[in-house]
Amino acid sequence: MKEETFKKFVYTILFILIVIFFTKDCDFFFGFYKDIRKVKNPNDILVLVNKNNKLDDDYMPKDLEAIDINYAMEEKYIRKEVKIAFETLAKKAKEEGYNIVAVSAFRSYSYQDELYHTYVKTSGKAYADRCSARPGHSEHQTGLAIDVMGENQDYNKFAETKEFQWMQKHAHEYGFILRYPEKFEDVTGFKYEPWHYRYVGVEAATKIKEENTCLELYLQ
Repeated sequence: MKEETFKKFVYTILFILIVIFFTKDCDFFFGFYKDIRKVKNPNDILVLVNKNNKLDDDYMPKDLEAIDINYAMEEKYIRKEVKIAFETLAKKAKEEGYNIVAVSAFRSYSYQDELYHTYVKTSGKAYADRCSARPGHSEHQTGLAIDVMGENQDYNKFAETKEFQWMQKHAHEYGFILRYPEKFEDVTGFKYEPWHYRYVGVEAATKIKEENTCLELYLQ
């Protein structure tokens, strides 16, 4: 009886491994990257760019400006209105003992294309689609999104920093929202990203925070 149980266990494990092997590159986000719509208002502060809304390949904001190097890891560009808001936020945070630094801002279509396909090559298509936008579908191309890091200098672990707690309380006061919050993956199509912030203006950011929602649901 024990031998029979052991065989069943082995067969079960083998079955699971086979399923994983043959489905590792499948796209389980069945509602995403379907019936893709062209973004018609790319310059709008509330523009929705996601897995079903795509920017033109050659789209680039005309008002990109470099973020003050005191608040960026290196030369990073963002739209002028966002630059002003982020620098004001970062300056206030620093005055209160927090160090919020931009590690990624505007990305061109070609840059996103290279980044996405690097993920595909190294980790498979399913993982890439969960963690990185396909070219044309990245908010970074709008010049309205920014990735940040804190005291531990690791944006992947931003949620573990005191800076993250500060952002949770104050980001909306400067027009920023946590773009991919927990428990909204089935709506946004992306895993929780505590480091990724999107500028939407103070009014919208405040309402989104108060309603504890995400941009997709807010715009509905």
